[in-house]
Amino acid sequence: MTTTRSNQEAFTVFAREAEPRLRHALTAAVGQQAGRDATAEALSYGWEHWDRISAMENPAGYLYRVGRTAARRRRRRAAFLPVPASRLPHVEPRLPEVMRRLTERQRVAVFLAYGMGWTRREVAELLGISANAVGAHLSRGLAKLRSGLGVTLDD
Repeated sequence: MTTTRSNQEAFTVFAREAEPRLRHALTAAVGQQAGRDATAEALSYGWEHWDRISAMENPAGYLYRVGRTAARRRRRRAAFLPVPASRLPHVEPRLPEVMRRLTERQRVAVFLAYGMGWTRREVAELLGISANAVGAHLSRGLAKLRSGLGVTLDD
């Protein structure tokens, strides 16, 4: 009973920290509702298999991949709905459409790093890639955003 209780407590602590991060990353990857659904499925899977997952080096990264697989199974491809201007008063109105044009990794990296304030290392850990790869996705993603929005950099 003590082992079960300590496993439950350990998962609760993990889930409390990991849930917002998983939800943000999965929402950026597959869209708002699909991201929420995928987060719930990933955490449910994590709860069921916590004995094995808790021993992993990167349990949140593993559950991110579980969530991506769940979203793919549902065949919900990046279902980004138009965002009402009243809900995002300080955002360029074309930004959601231009974000959809980025590759998934570029979109996730840009959203987490610039929208949520994550460090490159945090993004890299969740996606299971190097911080340098995150930097490349950010660089390419920002270049596509600038191009899509018609923004030029003054030298």
